[in-house]
Amino acid sequence: MTTSIQQEIENLGPWFHNIHLPDGTQTAPKHAFGDFPAFKWREIEPNIPADLNGWNVLDIGCNAGFYTIELAKRGAQVLAIDVDPHYLKQAAWVADQFGFTDQIEFRHMQVYDVARLDQNFDLIWYMGVLYHLRYPLLSLDILSQKLKRMMIFQTLTLPGEAVAEVPEDLPINGREKMQQDGWPKMAFIEHRLAGDITNWWAPNHAGIEAMLRSCGFKIKSRPGHEIYICEPDAENPTQLHSWNSSEYLSATGQNWEEAVKAKVADKNRTLTS
Repeated sequence: MTTSIQQEIENLGPWFHNIHLPDGTQTAPKHAFGDFPAFKWREIEPNIPADLNGWNVLDIGCNAGFYTIELAKRGAQVLAIDVDPHYLKQAAWVADQFGFTDQIEFRHMQVYDVARLDQNFDLIWYMGVLYHLRYPLLSLDILSQKLKRMMIFQTLTLPGEAVAEVPEDLPINGREKMQQDGWPKMAFIEHRLAGDITNWWAPNHAGIEAMLRSCGFKIKSRPGHEIYICEPDAENPTQLHSWNSSEYLSATGQNWEEAVKAKVADKNRTLTS
């Protein structure tokens, strides 16, 4: 006999996250990937503090909220965002089943909208999103400005683990080096990958490392395939802070001239105080 909660699950389908609800019911027990994304969580979980009380967390592309719920279980206050109203409806329903509605806020947002949030985050959960973006590096620049402690990053990648030695300055006639195995690169997907028109990019491992460094992140560990545990790198003067701030501000819809004036004013106040 079909229970009422099973009927609600069916009404909210289809599901991409198989979530084990408090009563033991699962949202997608016949998932093509198996118990997804629980098996990915088991790889990452040992790297996450058991006690996240007092932590503000941002879950980007939250889908039906599997990771959001796991982080809320540890005491975190979570802002979960997604561009798909279908997934947000599922996630809100799941949060209600667990009794976490006071700990979790759901918003219909793009990752680029994070630039205009007047808020920083102790933990940013950024899995399965980058390769769906037309402007991937911008997203990493934005998140680097909002991160306080830790970012969990995952993306679709090209096969291979090679990392080439990259010179500090490549001569204009030395571009053949870019074709060597392990040079940081991304493949562009003009049409579809796995039938999905939103799959745009597939970076290699070296490319991921280089992009993360360029945006001011330090890779602490790699607990699983395509998964990177990152933290802010205070010793890395990123391009955003050294020469590219005006482009970043323009790309995020902020007035860079006013921002420059404000920085100069802050510097003058510091010098005279």
